[in-house]
Amino acid sequence: MKLFVAALLVASAAAFAPAPASKATTSLQVSEIELGVTEPLGVYDPLGWLESEPEAFERRRAVERKHGRVAMAAVVGVIVHNNHITFDGYLSPSANLKFSDIPTGVDGIRAIPTAGLLQILFFFALVELAWMPASQYDGDYGVGWFGDNIEDPEEKARKLNAELNNGRAAMMGIMGNMVTEVVTGQTMYEQYAAGHVSPFGDGQGVF
Repeated sequence: MKLFVAALLVASAAAFAPAPASKATTSLQVSEIELGVTEPLGVYDPLGWLESEPEAFERRRAVERKHGRVAMAAVVGVIVHNNHITFDGYLSPSANLKFSDIPTGVDGIRAIPTAGLLQILFFFALVELAWMPASQYDGDYGVGWFGDNIEDPEEKARKLNAELNNGRAAMMGIMGNMVTEVVTGQTMYEQYAAGHVSPFGDGQGVF
Protein backbone atom coordinates (compact mmCIF):
# COMPACT_ATOMS: atom_id res chain seq x y z
CA MET A 1 0.00 0.00 0.00
CA LYS A 2 2.84 2.40 0.84
CA LEU A 3 4.42 1.78 -2.58
CA PHE A 4 1.05 2.41 -4.21
CA VAL A 5 0.67 5.75 -2.40
CA ALA A 6 4.20 6.78 -3.38
CA ALA A 7 3.59 5.88 -7.02
CA LEU A 8 0.30 7.81 -6.98
CA LEU A 9 1.98 10.94 -5.66
CA VAL A 10 4.78 10.79 -8.22
CA ALA A 11 2.31 10.32 -11.05
CA SER A 12 0.18 13.22 -9.82
CA ALA A 13 3.18 15.54 -9.71
CA ALA A 14 4.22 14.60 -13.24
CA ALA A 15 0.71 15.17 -14.54
CA PHE A 16 0.72 18.84 -13.59
CA ALA A 17 4.28 19.67 -14.70
CA PRO A 18 4.09 22.52 -17.24
CA ALA A 19 6.16 23.14 -20.33
CA PRO A 20 9.58 24.78 -19.91
CA ALA A 21 9.47 28.53 -19.39
CA SER A 22 11.59 31.19 -20.97
CA LYS A 23 14.81 32.56 -19.54
CA ALA A 24 14.55 35.04 -16.76
CA THR A 25 15.19 38.58 -15.96
CA THR A 26 14.98 39.03 -12.18
CA SER A 27 17.38 38.47 -9.29
CA LEU A 28 16.04 34.92 -9.18
CA GLN A 29 16.99 34.65 -12.87
CA VAL A 30 13.34 33.96 -13.72
CA SER A 31 10.45 36.30 -14.48
CA GLU A 32 7.83 36.11 -11.74
CA ILE A 33 5.11 37.33 -14.12
CA GLU A 34 5.92 34.57 -16.61
CA LEU A 35 5.90 31.92 -13.90
CA GLY A 36 2.64 30.03 -13.59
CA VAL A 37 1.37 31.24 -16.98
CA THR A 38 -0.72 28.37 -18.34
CA GLU A 39 -2.18 28.18 -21.81
CA PRO A 40 -4.74 29.02 -23.06
CA LEU A 41 -5.34 31.60 -20.31
CA GLY A 42 -1.91 33.23 -20.51
CA VAL A 43 -1.38 35.86 -17.81
CA TYR A 44 -4.71 35.47 -16.01
CA ASP A 45 -5.56 38.85 -14.49
CA PRO A 46 -9.32 39.42 -14.99
CA LEU A 47 -9.45 42.25 -12.43
CA GLY A 48 -6.53 44.10 -13.97
CA TRP A 49 -4.49 44.19 -10.76
CA LEU A 50 -1.19 44.04 -12.63
CA GLU A 51 -2.05 47.44 -14.10
CA SER A 52 -3.89 49.04 -11.17
CA GLU A 53 -1.85 47.58 -8.26
CA PRO A 54 1.51 46.44 -9.65
CA GLU A 55 3.22 46.96 -6.28
CA ALA A 56 0.97 44.29 -4.71
CA PHE A 57 1.85 41.58 -7.23
CA GLU A 58 4.95 40.40 -5.38
CA ARG A 59 3.05 39.85 -2.14
CA ARG A 60 0.14 38.12 -3.87
CA ARG A 61 2.54 35.79 -5.67
CA ALA A 62 4.28 35.02 -2.36
CA VAL A 63 0.92 34.24 -0.75
CA GLU A 64 -0.04 31.99 -3.66
CA ARG A 65 3.29 30.15 -3.48
CA LYS A 66 3.10 29.61 0.29
CA HIS A 67 -0.55 28.52 0.26
CA GLY A 68 0.31 26.10 -2.55
CA ARG A 69 3.14 24.59 -0.53
CA VAL A 70 0.88 24.14 2.50
CA ALA A 71 -1.86 22.63 0.33
CA MET A 72 0.56 20.15 -1.27
CA ALA A 73 1.66 18.99 2.19
CA ALA A 74 -2.01 18.74 3.20
CA VAL A 75 -2.94 16.60 0.17
CA VAL A 76 -0.06 14.22 0.87
CA GLY A 77 -1.14 14.01 4.51
CA VAL A 78 -4.75 13.28 3.57
CA ILE A 79 -3.75 10.50 1.16
CA VAL A 80 -1.33 8.93 3.64
CA HIS A 81 -3.70 9.10 6.62
CA ASN A 82 -6.69 7.84 4.61
CA ASN A 83 -4.62 4.78 3.77
CA HIS A 84 -4.22 4.25 7.53
CA ILE A 85 -0.48 4.90 7.49
CA THR A 86 0.33 6.42 10.89
CA PHE A 87 3.23 6.89 13.26
CA ASP A 88 3.81 4.23 15.86
CA GLY A 89 3.44 5.08 19.52
CA TYR A 90 1.49 7.72 21.39
CA LEU A 91 0.42 11.19 20.38
CA SER A 92 -0.35 11.91 24.05
CA PRO A 93 0.93 9.35 26.59
CA SER A 94 -0.81 11.19 29.45
CA ALA A 95 -4.16 10.85 27.64
CA ASN A 96 -3.33 7.30 26.49
CA LEU A 97 -3.94 8.52 22.93
CA LYS A 98 -2.10 6.77 20.09
CA PHE A 99 -1.51 8.20 16.63
CA SER A 100 -3.60 5.36 15.27
CA ASP A 101 -6.53 6.54 17.42
CA ILE A 102 -6.86 9.80 15.48
CA PRO A 103 -9.74 9.46 12.99
CA THR A 104 -9.19 10.23 9.34
CA GLY A 105 -10.76 13.26 7.73
CA VAL A 106 -11.55 16.71 9.09
CA ASP A 107 -12.77 15.27 12.40
CA GLY A 108 -9.21 14.23 13.22
CA ILE A 109 -8.29 17.70 14.49
CA ARG A 110 -11.00 17.47 17.14
CA ALA A 111 -9.30 14.42 18.65
CA ILE A 112 -5.99 16.22 19.23
CA PRO A 113 -5.57 17.46 22.84
CA THR A 114 -5.41 21.21 23.43
CA ALA A 115 -1.72 21.03 24.32
CA GLY A 116 -1.04 19.34 20.97
CA LEU A 117 -2.93 22.03 19.05
CA LEU A 118 -0.94 24.72 20.87
CA GLN A 119 2.31 22.99 19.90
CA ILE A 120 1.19 23.02 16.25
CA LEU A 121 0.32 26.72 16.44
CA PHE A 122 3.67 27.57 18.07
CA PHE A 123 5.47 25.64 15.34
CA PHE A 124 3.55 27.57 12.67
CA ALA A 125 4.54 30.83 14.38
CA LEU A 126 8.20 29.77 14.42
CA VAL A 127 8.09 28.96 10.71
CA GLU A 128 6.26 32.17 9.76
CA LEU A 129 8.30 34.57 11.89
CA ALA A 130 11.79 33.10 11.99
CA TRP A 131 12.54 30.01 9.92
CA MET A 132 10.67 30.82 6.70
CA PRO A 133 9.41 34.39 7.22
CA ALA A 134 6.37 35.48 5.25
CA SER A 135 8.12 38.80 4.57
CA GLN A 136 10.59 37.01 2.29
CA TYR A 137 8.50 37.22 -0.86
CA ASP A 138 10.76 35.25 -3.21
CA GLY A 139 10.10 32.04 -1.25
CA ASP A 140 13.76 31.02 -1.51
CA TYR A 141 14.81 29.94 1.98
CA GLY A 142 18.20 28.56 1.04
CA VAL A 143 17.26 24.88 1.11
CA GLY A 144 17.51 24.43 -2.66
CA TRP A 145 15.92 21.63 -4.65
CA PHE A 146 16.36 18.68 -2.26
CA GLY A 147 19.61 20.30 -1.16
CA ASP A 148 20.84 21.21 -4.66
CA ASN A 149 21.20 24.80 -5.82
CA ILE A 150 19.81 25.03 -9.36
CA GLU A 151 22.01 27.31 -11.45
CA ASP A 152 20.45 26.80 -14.89
CA PRO A 153 17.71 29.45 -15.33
CA GLU A 154 15.60 27.29 -17.66
CA GLU A 155 15.61 24.35 -15.25
CA LYS A 156 14.83 26.67 -12.32
CA ALA A 157 11.94 28.25 -14.23
CA ARG A 158 10.54 24.81 -15.10
CA LYS A 159 10.65 23.65 -11.48
CA LEU A 160 9.18 26.89 -10.16
CA ASN A 161 6.40 26.58 -12.75
CA ALA A 162 5.74 23.02 -11.64
CA GLU A 163 5.63 24.15 -8.00
CA LEU A 164 3.10 26.90 -8.71
CA ASN A 165 0.83 24.72 -10.84
CA ASN A 166 1.03 21.75 -8.47
CA GLY A 167 0.26 24.13 -5.61
CA ARG A 168 -2.79 25.45 -7.44
CA ALA A 169 -4.01 21.91 -8.09
CA ALA A 170 -3.38 21.02 -4.44
CA MET A 171 -5.35 24.03 -3.19
CA MET A 172 -8.31 22.94 -5.29
CA GLY A 173 -7.80 19.33 -4.27
CA ILE A 174 -7.67 19.82 -0.51
CA MET A 175 -10.62 22.22 -0.55
CA GLY A 176 -12.62 19.81 -2.70
CA ASN A 177 -11.77 16.93 -0.38
CA MET A 178 -12.93 18.83 2.71
CA VAL A 179 -16.14 20.08 1.08
CA THR A 180 -16.99 16.64 -0.30
CA GLU A 181 -16.37 15.03 3.07
CA VAL A 182 -18.76 17.46 4.75
CA VAL A 183 -21.40 17.01 2.00
CA THR A 184 -21.26 13.21 1.93
CA GLY A 185 -20.31 12.48 5.53
CA GLN A 186 -17.64 10.10 4.21
CA THR A 187 -13.85 10.39 4.34
CA MET A 188 -11.80 9.94 1.19
CA TYR A 189 -11.13 6.31 2.09
CA GLU A 190 -14.82 5.61 2.75
CA GLN A 191 -15.88 7.27 -0.50
CA TYR A 192 -13.53 5.23 -2.66
CA ALA A 193 -14.21 2.03 -0.74
CA ALA A 194 -17.94 2.50 -1.38
CA GLY A 195 -17.44 3.57 -5.00
CA HIS A 196 -19.03 6.87 -4.05
CA VAL A 197 -17.04 9.13 -6.36
CA SER A 198 -19.78 11.70 -7.02
CA PRO A 199 -21.00 13.77 -4.01
CA PHE A 200 -24.43 13.92 -5.70
CA GLY A 201 -24.89 10.14 -5.90
CA ASP A 202 -26.43 7.74 -3.42
CA GLY A 203 -23.23 6.02 -2.36
CA GLN A 204 -23.87 3.01 -4.60
CA GLY A 205 -21.71 4.04 -7.53
CA VAL A 206 -20.18 6.86 -9.49
CA PHE A 207 -23.51 8.62 -9.91
